[in-house]
Amino acid sequence: MSIPKLAVVAAMEREVAPFVKDWQTTRKEYDGQTFKFFEKENNVVVCGGVGAEAARRAAEAVIRWYEPGLIISAGFAGALDPTLQVGHTFTARHVIDARDGSRTDSGHGEGILISFETIADAQQKARFASAFGGHAVDMEAAAVARAAEAHGIKFLACKVISDTSDAHLPPLGRFIDKAGRFQTGKFTSYIAFRPWLWKGLWRLASDTMKAAQALGYKLEQHGREWTLTDKSNTADAQGFSGQGMR
Repeated sequence: MSIPKLAVVAAMEREVAPFVKDWQTTRKEYDGQTFKFFEKENNVVVCGGVGAEAARRAAEAVIRWYEPGLIISAGFAGALDPTLQVGHTFTARHVIDARDGSRTDSGHGEGILISFETIADAQQKARFASAFGGHAVDMEAAAVARAAEAHGIKFLACKVISDTSDAHLPPLGRFIDKAGRFQTGKFTSYIAFRPWLWKGLWRLASDTMKAAQALGYKLEQHGREWTLTDKSNTADAQGFSGQGMR
């Protein structure tokens, strides 16, 4: 029995850069779009872009080319729970799509992750915490969960806090294009003439670097657990345990 691949779907390369720093890369086309895949042994990572549609396309592409046994939606998340600080990693038990309230239960981990269509500000975070009892918010996990479910593939959402519940972020959402790509050049031009935003931006850059390192360690842990599970030759991956909030 060959080892089923673990596939990680992230939005941006900087979220998983420490995890894939020495991995080989290849490019493959799916549905008219070219994707960059990071490969190591039986694991694969794809960064599909920001937002639900970009995540869905990336998930479908990795399923088509690699037929993974487990898909992890990984990346940065904003804290809804004020006790969660930058660098805190967790595997969410429940993923809720804020658009329609639909819920995915991964069967492992703890906590509630909300997927929202835009980058949530402090006021939206407070509303999600109240309405759903959520712990964190992202933009992609619900879409990846739907793709995995449609193909009968096991799913986990592994996230790391990159901004706290009361963080005031620059207007990053306006610089994400329709394909889910962050327009760095336009954002740089915007920020260059607004020096009052520089301090917050430097803090955000430091926080996301810390978050990416923590996420890499967590993904390595999930990879080891998945490999050990497969070696037990159980087709339904019994005994695999996603780690909860810590």
